[in-house]
Amino acid sequence: MGCGQIADGHISEIRKLDNAEVVAVCDQENLMAMQATSRHGVPACYDDFGEMLRKETPDVVHITTPPQAHLLLARAALDAGCHIYVEKPFTPKYRETVELISYAERKNLKLTIGHIYLFDPPALALRELVKEGVIGDPVHVESFYGYNLAGPFGRAILGDGSHWVHRLPGKLLQNNIDHLLNKVAEFITDERPRIQVHGEVRRTIRFGDVRDTMPDELRLMILGESVSAYATFSSHIKPAAHFLRLYGTRNIAHADFVARTVTLEREPTLPSALGRLLPAFDMGRQYRREGWKNVRRFLRSDFHFFAGMHTLIARFYDSILNDAPPPIPHRDIARIGWMMDEIFRQLESSTGAS
Repeated sequence: MGCGQIADGHISEIRKLDNAEVVAVCDQENLMAMQATSRHGVPACYDDFGEMLRKETPDVVHITTPPQAHLLLARAALDAGCHIYVEKPFTPKYRETVELISYAERKNLKLTIGHIYLFDPPALALRELVKEGVIGDPVHVESFYGYNLAGPFGRAILGDGSHWVHRLPGKLLQNNIDHLLNKVAEFITDERPRIQVHGEVRRTIRFGDVRDTMPDELRLMILGESVSAYATFSSHIKPAAHFLRLYGTRNIAHADFVARTVTLEREPTLPSALGRLLPAFDMGRQYRREGWKNVRRFLRSDFHFFAGMHTLIARFYDSILNDAPPPIPHRDIARIGWMMDEIFRQLESSTGAS
């Protein structure tokens, strides 16, 4: 449901699986649904969601509309007996997130959220290092996500004051900081960690409407009982950067989601002079190793943009077929929803923005 740009990724990744098929697409703008059908050879298209549910009786519905419609559409899909994959942001408000999770649980149906980077190759590799004890006990996390608003998405939201992003409680931030928080939530497991927030508008204000109040920079400190985190979003940097640094009691790991690499900073084992000389060579060796891994993925046709989405969808479908826990715990979805509400509450309190 929803045939915008992200829907193309969903359709493509579903079609790579051998246990599922895309039977229909739907968009309230019929032309969008027709174009998606034409691009991907989907058998049917609709502009009425209820009609699609009645006629197609799908097992799973992927909801890829703007988030303001997620709750209503998800409830309708659950009422029709469908499992649901909901794009991020899950819902605009934490109370809606809790309501939707509870509703799915009462219906005994599965749901997940589009936190695709949790299943990208760097995230999977980092998780293995943690599982094997290479990192030791996590102490601190640094989560960074940034790009430049001069790109196509930035031009779209800055060029249209009625864009759906401006109607979110957290505006641009809410559409991006899932990428920060879902990685933090994996290591800070407290139900209600302490959060300190700083947000600002860095760009030149010039529209005279809602676009001028949209924060475009965010700095967070998140304090759990045993693990802390810094989380940064920037919309003014070049080149784009997306990484996670995990500081542990044994080693420091750096997962780069742009370069698709995972490297380690280890405790020196040689005398001081050599101990400072050799790490650069070790880092070079690690990057060469990671580079060749990516070459092998490329040669297997496995080095593609939506690798994480593919893995998430596959695991979600497996959880349905095997009646197993979903790949992303409901508790984490709810905690991230709470963190977002708290972040935007603090921003509103400090700026007086609404």
